[in-house]
Amino acid sequence: MSMTWRALLLAASALPAVAHAEAEAPPTVDTVIVTGARNPEDPPAVADARKRLSETPGAVSVVSAESYEKRFALALDDVLRDVPGVYAQRKWGGDIRISIRGSGIGNANHNRGLLIAQDRLPLNEADGYGDSQSIDPLIARFTEVYRGGNALRFGGALLGGAVNVVTPTGKNAGYEDLVRIDGGSYGMLREHAAVARVHGDWDVFAAATNQTGQGYRPQSQQNIQFGALNVGRSFGEDREVRLVVNGWNINQEIPGALTRPQFDTDPRQAAAGNYANDQGRNQRGLRGSLRATWRLSDSTVLEAGGYAVWKDLDHPIFQVIDQQSRNYAAFARLDWEGELGGMRADAYGGVWVRTGDLDSNFYGNVKGARGGPTSRTLQNADATDVFGEGRLFVTDRLAVVAGGTWGQARRDYTSFAIPGVAGTINLKARKDYDWVAPRVGLLWEGGDGVQVFANVTKSVEPPNLGSMSPTNLGFAPVKAQEAWTAEVGTRGRRGPLLWDVTIYRAWLDRELLQYTVDANTPASTLNADKTLHQGIEATLDWQVVAGLRLRQTYTLSDFRFDGDRQYGDNRLPIVPKHFYRAELRYDHPAGWFVAPSVEWSASKIQVDYVNRTQAPSYAVLNLNAGYAVNEQITLFLDIRNLADKAYISNVQAQIRAQPATAAYWPGDGRSVFGGLQWSF
Repeated sequence: MSMTWRALLLAASALPAVAHAEAEAPPTVDTVIVTGARNPEDPPAVADARKRLSETPGAVSVVSAESYEKRFALALDDVLRDVPGVYAQRKWGGDIRISIRGSGIGNANHNRGLLIAQDRLPLNEADGYGDSQSIDPLIARFTEVYRGGNALRFGGALLGGAVNVVTPTGKNAGYEDLVRIDGGSYGMLREHAAVARVHGDWDVFAAATNQTGQGYRPQSQQNIQFGALNVGRSFGEDREVRLVVNGWNINQEIPGALTRPQFDTDPRQAAAGNYANDQGRNQRGLRGSLRATWRLSDSTVLEAGGYAVWKDLDHPIFQVIDQQSRNYAAFARLDWEGELGGMRADAYGGVWVRTGDLDSNFYGNVKGARGGPTSRTLQNADATDVFGEGRLFVTDRLAVVAGGTWGQARRDYTSFAIPGVAGTINLKARKDYDWVAPRVGLLWEGGDGVQVFANVTKSVEPPNLGSMSPTNLGFAPVKAQEAWTAEVGTRGRRGPLLWDVTIYRAWLDRELLQYTVDANTPASTLNADKTLHQGIEATLDWQVVAGLRLRQTYTLSDFRFDGDRQYGDNRLPIVPKHFYRAELRYDHPAGWFVAPSVEWSASKIQVDYVNRTQAPSYAVLNLNAGYAVNEQITLFLDIRNLADKAYISNVQAQIRAQPATAAYWPGDGRSVFGGLQWSF
């Protein structure tokens, strides 16, 4: 029996119980909007996160685990789908292009220009390279999104900001035991179990996930395991020490991008070279962090700790990449609140120090196996950030905000001559960067929790080692990207309406852009002269009547060159100018719900910098439904792409696209998933 029919039968198995149900479903927290006023339906952990983020004079969001527990959330793109301003689209398996305000817009693979963190500790490498594949959405209590310069609390100064996934604790998980089974189309099956306990001053949370699937296209098979352990010890009066350990084992095949004629002929086919060379990305990793939160006085709290990450990558693509990396970091942050000159004030300040080293070996690809060695290098990076921000309430309602970060970064590269391999030599290269990035803003809050904010922030992004294209001749001559971003917005609740709207404009110098060179050189990086990123990020929730809610999310992304000598004012590739999502959800008092939705990429996607080639716009219809049998057992059905539309979900930037250019990633066809979750 196919997994599609298994999913349908799993969801249908609850139908006899619907007629006899007496218990109503518990409240569902499914908004991403932060306001100054608390939502009484928020669990305490989520409410505290929203309250903390509401103190930010800029665009922020919180996504609770409750918001996706009754649908199929496979990776971070499923978690972030309703967050305005976030472009999160899957290329294959767990490789997701995540961009906020155009961050890392042309990056060929994974993430750049955006800090991806877990429990406020970066998952990015020390050189800034990011990878979201090690995140399991089922092992998250909530996810915080800080768009743009609003991520200063993390010490960074990146254009995109930060996404922080928070691991549940034994205190806030919301259950003691949980078992979940879900799956469906294309052989997808996932099993998940978690436990949460509190014993005196100690608490513990542990979870594990096993995930297997064949994928929509050939050469898309995956076999993935996640695990997490979170142990905390409370010493009373806001004093706590916590150990978190995460592990992952990811094995995924890569179907590859298609040419436009290939997509038009059969979007489900795999690229011939990927299939012949059994291309894939296999990674193991282990991450441990120890942190302490300690109240020093009524007005001051110290948070300090450190972490270490080990990764092992086996990555057969045009060559077989074999890499091992180790990253270490320590941090300290002091939070203070009190008065200055008789006016209410608060502030934080801190320091990050991190270092990472990577052993990289390339081999010829012989049908996915290692051939002869072609390259051996050592790549090291160090980074330090000193940061701080303060708020002064000049009136009861209006706060003036100022802060900034000082940072420095180092990149080291060493290559080794390989006997008998032409072009390999012994070489050392090094580059250093330092910067100051200030920030000022205003935050006004009405008595009903409605907020209006504005800020101006500088961002700086030194190139990561991959962007520097190290070769036997040394580093490519790329420079750090800088930008000034101004934003203004409002968020709040009035009667049945809940809104979050931000308008921003960023002036960039030396934006780091990438383009495909050829099949054996995935991407090269260049510095643009001047570019402009501007847009609108908007969410509106409307409680039409009791039980019926309409959510709409709209993002305008206008990214373009600014008087470039070669490209004029051309639009930048990748992100569509208009992107809209809407969901109409009806919750019945008997415990069931139904929620049709649409995802509409309402404008064509530029593929190349000369603006000669575009991928078509698309609209995809989806349907989500579920039923709470009782307070412990819930069932769901999640149907994606109801019309089975063939569409291009993602493209790779080109200088000038040609018909034979493999630059198009097909979106999945009709998919049916179902699941059962039992908490007790």
